[in-house]
Amino acid sequence: MKFARLGTPGNEIPVLVEGDRYLDLRPVTSDVNGDFLESDFVARVTAAREGGELPELADAASMRIGAPIARPSAVICIGMNYAAHAAESGSEPPTIPILFLKTPNTVVGPNDTVTIPRGSEKTDWEVELGIVIGTRTTYLDSPEQSLAHVAGFVAANDVSERDFQMTVSGGQWSKGKIAPGFNPTGPWLVTPDEVDHHALGLRSFVNGEPRQDSNTSDMIFTVEHIVHHLSQYVTLEPGDLILTGTPQGVALSGKYPYLAAGDVVEIEIDGLGRQRQEFVAWEAQK
Repeated sequence: MKFARLGTPGNEIPVLVEGDRYLDLRPVTSDVNGDFLESDFVARVTAAREGGELPELADAASMRIGAPIARPSAVICIGMNYAAHAAESGSEPPTIPILFLKTPNTVVGPNDTVTIPRGSEKTDWEVELGIVIGTRTTYLDSPEQSLAHVAGFVAANDVSERDFQMTVSGGQWSKGKIAPGFNPTGPWLVTPDEVDHHALGLRSFVNGEPRQDSNTSDMIFTVEHIVHHLSQYVTLEPGDLILTGTPQGVALSGKYPYLAAGDVVEIEIDGLGRQRQEFVAWEAQK
């Protein structure tokens, strides 16, 4: 199943996506949030769909696409999870997952405009596979238990300001990760049965030119390993978002310029959709 949220910020309507049709989920839930995801949501939606309870949403194609999940309680990220990206960053591949946090207000729609922070000279793009948690998760006994706690997967752009991340970070990366809008997410939340998360192609483009082109099969730590590992240190709540790292091909490599006002970034992941953001100067948003 594919889920989306359509409408103006703060007023998104939850929908089930079936090809070019969008079925209104409001007879089942007010939103794609933690309460919905932990309530056997696939079975509930299936029953409503088969019972004819989900009307087609009028004018859906003309509506803004919001993030496919409501604002999560936490956004937890894994750094340097592709060996080639670690190399272009000047680091050895990690032997345990590297953890940093983004704030919930970074999560925005997949095509929303992104503001370059005031004083930024090194704003960067990062296509990433996102995991959405479906049930409360803590102290899993093994990685094999992880997928039972996953509601689905999303495409995400882990937008980063590298100078904030590296130079003035004090050793923590989050300063370069937490500007508002720095996590365009979606367009869809896709349930695990519809994608092979072990082998998804993921790509990024800047102004139409290719940048990243890799596959989740190259991840150092798998989805199952990440969820199990995190559960030993943090209680994951339904609706929480985990970003799993980016492959090589970002501006940090030195091969490409950092983003400037007017640049357009597009990312895509097989089966999870494509997104597009125009980057604008902070001064234009005051």
